[in-house]
Amino acid sequence: MVQTVLGIIGGSGVYDIAMDNARWERVSSPWGEASDEVRRGLIAGLPVVFLPRHGRGHMFSPSSINYRANIDVLKRCGVTDLFSLSAVGSLREELPPGMFVLPDQFIDKTFKRDNSFFGTGLVAHVPFGEPTSPTLREFACAALKAEQMAHRDGGILVVIEGPQFSTRAESDLHRTWGADLIGMTAMPEAKLAREAEISYCNMAMVTDFDSWHPHHEAVDVAQVINVMKANVEMAIRFVLQLAAAFPKEHPACAAGSDHALEHAIMTAPEKRDQALLAKLDAVAARVIKPLHGTF
Repeated sequence: MVQTVLGIIGGSGVYDIAMDNARWERVSSPWGEASDEVRRGLIAGLPVVFLPRHGRGHMFSPSSINYRANIDVLKRCGVTDLFSLSAVGSLREELPPGMFVLPDQFIDKTFKRDNSFFGTGLVAHVPFGEPTSPTLREFACAALKAEQMAHRDGGILVVIEGPQFSTRAESDLHRTWGADLIGMTAMPEAKLAREAEISYCNMAMVTDFDSWHPHHEAVDVAQVINVMKANVEMAIRFVLQLAAAFPKEHPACAAGSDHALEHAIMTAPEKRDQALLAKLDAVAARVIKPLHGTF
């Protein structure tokens, strides 16, 4: 039996939810500094770990977030199931501001970010055809339904580098690709969670219609902030409902997150970079022994 530790990545308001035994805690990572301390506690008896993605006070832009340190820190805290709340733009009329969408696919257009824990001296390839956990999306849908919140399970989220919003031409192009949403933070977050064998679910909260909509002005920061403030209350209700109903024993991930590293490491044992192995003491603890560099 693996005890569930629920991880939540989100913004201000969400990480201020009342919890039993709540405390802020600094967790060190060999991958550098995480966005902030984590806030740990219990909700309905379930261990929960919150991490402010941009840091308290919104210190980090999407491209300057240390995604590797963030996921490593959550792994060190024992997180088994991770729900990532993020603001996104809609590329579809039927997905208006205020709606929650649970993407099941991503198109990654980022290019400035470190997107893997592995590399030269320790090469690994994890399956990523199903980038989010169907199991976690089921729990998320149940919580949203219980709270009577408008939502959709499934959709394609384009992740751009930012920090600028899209041009109208870019927005139109993404629509021709069949994409439903556009955001700036789900990648490489989802990829790193898979490498860390953490079940992952993205909770996309629609704040605007991006730049394509003929009857709405192009997105601006003031518009996004206004909708985000309205979404905070809903996000808090969602987290409380989710934690109250979530199983105390970690549910197996239908997308294979739990054993993503099973056959992923390609580098021969005698060729493995020992320094990199040591940095993976949390992320890949299940499949490697850092002191010896063997399985």
